[in-house]
Amino acid sequence: RIESQSSTGGGPGLPGRKGETTMTRTFLVRYDQARVETRELGEPGEAFPLGDGPGTAWLHVRGLEDRETLERIGERLGLHPLVMEDILNSGQRPKAEVFEGYIFLVLKILGFHSGKGILQEQVSLVLGRNFLVTFQDGKSPLLDPLKQRIQEGANRIRKSGADYLAYAVMDLVVDGYFQLLEGFDEEIERLEDRVVARPGQEVVKDLHRLRRRLILLRKSVWPLREELASLVREEHELIAKATIPYLRDLYDHVIRVIETLETLREMVSGLLDVYLSSVSNRMNEIMKVLTIMATIFIPLTFISGVYGMNFKNMPELHWPWAYPAVWVIFAAVAGLMLFYFRRKKWI
Repeated sequence: RIESQSSTGGGPGLPGRKGETTMTRTFLVRYDQARVETRELGEPGEAFPLGDGPGTAWLHVRGLEDRETLERIGERLGLHPLVMEDILNSGQRPKAEVFEGYIFLVLKILGFHSGKGILQEQVSLVLGRNFLVTFQDGKSPLLDPLKQRIQEGANRIRKSGADYLAYAVMDLVVDGYFQLLEGFDEEIERLEDRVVARPGQEVVKDLHRLRRRLILLRKSVWPLREELASLVREEHELIAKATIPYLRDLYDHVIRVIETLETLREMVSGLLDVYLSSVSNRMNEIMKVLTIMATIFIPLTFISGVYGMNFKNMPELHWPWAYPAVWVIFAAVAGLMLFYFRRKKWI
């Protein structure tokens, strides 16, 4: 879904309607090399101040329905009103923006859902000094494995800062794109068999549906390449030099996703061409058969028309073998025409 960029009748930066529901949940993860603390907060204010404590703090906000709670979090973080607008409106384009004291990132989570096609969620990242805040528009469990990795022990995430944690979040999102591409590849193989074996309107509908999904993925991946390129090229005080190689590697993964995506789009276009060619060839075969039948019956119709004229002095009028003779003539003419068509390789 795509929401408007600002509230109706309001100025830029207004977050929209308030207090629609109270389904927003907040989770706090504090960790360093020695310890980790994970808990769900009853009140988001319990997490603040985020970056003043030891180690790294990760505040994960799931669900954006409770606008008042989100506004309070934004005020405590000192977020720009336009940043809050981008967080609360889920139709944003993936991007990276640098502000004083934090970096703002927007990503798209895409996943398959049986019966509903692709579901799209937006996750916004606010990277500060020693803390990361993620705002997830939806209930996808994509980030849950990251919490488990933090709790497992002294791994790279526990040894690194909030910038590496932001990289890990982006890496999970990109890995989800690879899973989508694998599903698209399998679906294209099935459609290829159907296009060759039994082309029909349902195949065309499935091809156009797949094409729309690929376009949706393309809209989410292409801006992400620009986003990562800006983080890699420019120096940021909140991103350590040790994290830059991981961001470069993630950039390479995004390039692979884009290249695979373009290949799949070409395959879908090729399947549409194959379908049109199959339908055209089938129509040509039908028209060829109908043309041959009509061509054969033209002289037969002429003979039967002449033979059936009602004249008193008609030759063979009283000849008892006239009717069988006409049928012999019919068969001979049809056989000779078929022989001629086959010799010309028309059939």
